Amino acid sequence: MRYKIFRNTLLFIFILSIFSSCNLFNDDTENLPTEQYLVSSEKVATYLPALITSILEQFGANYPEIEPIIDEIEHGVTVYKISYITTFNGDDVIASGLVSIPTSMGVYPVLSYQNGTNTEHSKAPSVNPDNELFLLLEFMASTGFVVTIPDYLGFGTSDDMFHPYLDKVSTVQSVLDMQRAVKEFIANYLKDEIGVELNNDYYITGYSQGGWTTMQLQKTIEEKYSDVFNLKASVCAAGPYDLNYVNEYVLDLEDYPMPYFLGYIFNSYYNLDGITTPVDEIFKEPFDTKVLTLYDGTKSGAEINDELDTKISRLFTADYISGYSSEAKYASVKDMLTQNSVTAWKTTTPTMLIHGSSDMFVPPLVTSRIFQNFQNEGVGPDRITMVSVPGGTHQSTIIPAGIAAISWFLEIKNEE
Repeated sequence: MRYKIFRNTLLFIFILSIFSSCNLFNDDTENLPTEQYLVSSEKVATYLPALITSILEQFGANYPEIEPIIDEIEHGVTVYKISYITTFNGDDVIASGLVSIPTSMGVYPVLSYQNGTNTEHSKAPSVNPDNELFLLLEFMASTGFVVTIPDYLGFGTSDDMFHPYLDKVSTVQSVLDMQRAVKEFIANYLKDEIGVELNNDYYITGYSQGGWTTMQLQKTIEEKYSDVFNLKASVCAAGPYDLNYVNEYVLDLEDYPMPYFLGYIFNSYYNLDGITTPVDEIFKEPFDTKVLTLYDGTKSGAEINDELDTKISRLFTADYISGYSSEAKYASVKDMLTQNSVTAWKTTTPTMLIHGSSDMFVPPLVTSRIFQNFQNEGVGPDRITMVSVPGGTHQSTIIPAGIAAISWFLEIKNEE
C-alpha cells in the first residue's frame, strides 16, 4: 500500500524517539491506587511535534487530504502499552492495547480505533506499534485526542487463547473494558504527573472487522452505557455488518479471493461452541481439518489463503452451498451469523459509513443495505451519511477511510 512510505523514515523515528520499557507504576505498592480494570502500563515511545509533522508531510505526497490534519498538530505524543482485566465466558482475562497520549497539559476526548482482520500475533497493535497504520493513528494524539487501539482477545497479552473473531459479546466487552482501564490510567497516573485529563467525549472508528466492531460498540453504548461514554461521532468502514448476507453473497460466487476470512469465522464459532454442525458437512476435505488448525497466530492471511481454496465449489460441500439457508442441519451456522450481525436502530450518534466501491472482500452492498435500514428506522441525514470511495478496494480504502474519520472528528471537536 501507499503508506509504505513510512518505512523510509522508520530509522529516523527510532533515532529521535525516546523508548522506555520501565513500568509507570511506583514500587511502593502501599501507595498505589486501586484499579478495577488497569493491570499495568509500559511506555513505548515519545514523538515530538516536529517529527510528526515531517513524517505526515511526506505521507501527504500520496494522500493530500491529510493536509488539514497536519495543520492541527500541536502536541508531542507518548505511546503506552497497557494491560487490563476483561471477561470472556465469565472468566477474567488480561487483555492489552496501545494508548497514545498528548504530552501537553489539557483535557482531551478519546478516539478509539478498532483495527481490521489480523491472524498474526506479531502484528497486534501492542506488539507492533511501529506498524505504518498504527504509527499514523498514534500520531493523531498530537491533534488533541487520547488515541486507543485495542489488541482484541487472542492477541497481545491474551495470545494464549484463540481469537473470538466476529463474536459480538466478547469483542464489545473487551473494547469497553479497555476504555475503562484508560480512564483509570489517566486519572491515577497522568493527571497529577503531566496534567492530562479526559472529558468523557468518545469518537470511535474502525475498518473491516473494526468497522463491524465500531458499529456493535456504538449500538451497545447507546443502549446501555450512554451515561458513561458520551459518544460524539462514529465512523464505520467496510464492515461485514450482516453476516448472513455476506455468507449468501460468497456462496453465490464461483471464486472468493479471501477464503481465510471465511475459515476465520468458522474457526471462531466452533471454538465458541456455537456451531454444532459437523465441520465436514460444511467444508470439503482437507479444508474441514484445516479451518480448525490454521489460526494459531503464526500464519498470515496470505499463508492461510494458500492452504485453503478460492474456488467455492472446492472449499465448501455441495449440500452447504445449496442448503445453508434452508436445511435444519445448518441452523446453528445461521443462528451464529444472525446473533453476531448488527442491525440498524434509531441511532442518536452522528454516524458516517464508508465503503470502497470496488471492494471484492466485503461487498459494498452490505453498507448500502444497512444505510437504507437506518433510514427506514427514521435516522435522517443530520445523523447518518454514507460515503463511497470511487474505485476503492478493501485494501486501498483503509487509509482514506481513516483520514476521513479523523478529519470529521476534528471538525466536530473544533466546533465545541
